[in-house]
Amino acid sequence: MTEHVEWSEAETPAPPAPTAVTPADAADAARLVAFGLQPKLAPARDQEYTELLRRYREDPAFARLADAVAAGLGLVVLEVSPRAGMAVTAAEDSVFAVRMGDYARRTAADSGDRFLHGLAHLAVAALAFPRPEDLADDSYIGRVTVNGVDAFVRQACRRLEERAEERGENTDPATDAPGLEAAWRIWARRSATGATKDARRPAASTTGIVAKALAFLTDSGFLQRTGDDNGGTYRTTARYQLQVRDMAGNAALAELSELGVVPVTDGTATLLPAEDTDALDLVAEAGLPFHS
Repeated sequence: MTEHVEWSEAETPAPPAPTAVTPADAADAARLVAFGLQPKLAPARDQEYTELLRRYREDPAFARLADAVAAGLGLVVLEVSPRAGMAVTAAEDSVFAVRMGDYARRTAADSGDRFLHGLAHLAVAALAFPRPEDLADDSYIGRVTVNGVDAFVRQACRRLEERAEERGENTDPATDAPGLEAAWRIWARRSATGATKDARRPAASTTGIVAKALAFLTDSGFLQRTGDDNGGTYRTTARYQLQVRDMAGNAALAELSELGVVPVTDGTATLLPAEDTDALDLVAEAGLPFHS
């Protein structure tokens, strides 16, 4: 005969009590987020950073606490890993958000130039990671140049102009119209290099705008400058790959990527030859040694 044993509520094992969060835990979580806000700091170069990353990965309660601190500051955690550190991006309402209008105003007096600055950033992202699998591969490194980005945008301008002509659309509307259809018209009118008395690159030229975008991305820990050829050469970082993954659904980025200006078939990327390069106002030696 089998004896039936009744378990009383008092005998049911109680779940373990949650560990109380201490002020020291909160301070450590905030410290980790602070490290994440220093994008040029490599985790391997700071022992405390490395230890806090290890704790985040091994202690779920601490990870939740750090995520909560980030969320309270209006930050979105993209990844926490030894390769990227605590990679965060600012939500739209965060005090850490950099708005394109503010960015453009710091670089030019003409408010219309914000289209050009925005297009430069879109072009860098599209060239750095031209295929979805490039974004998915953590080991992938994209390479861009100042002159190459300008050449890419000008070929994209040509494609957009051809598309507008095929549709019978006005190819010379007001420059304050939204979207890529307006941005390409402004870019195409602008000189690639301009001229100054001391041979500097004018900030209002398109290569000047691209150089500003790449310098900003470098200061933000998204790119690393590797040389001076072709106006300046740069390679992507893990943080930039995560950032572009986050914006991959951006309609303008998708539209720019789908223009077919950068065909990729075997893991390398290059510009399609233009039918009439003389009309593109390309800078000299706009070579594009993009990817390794």
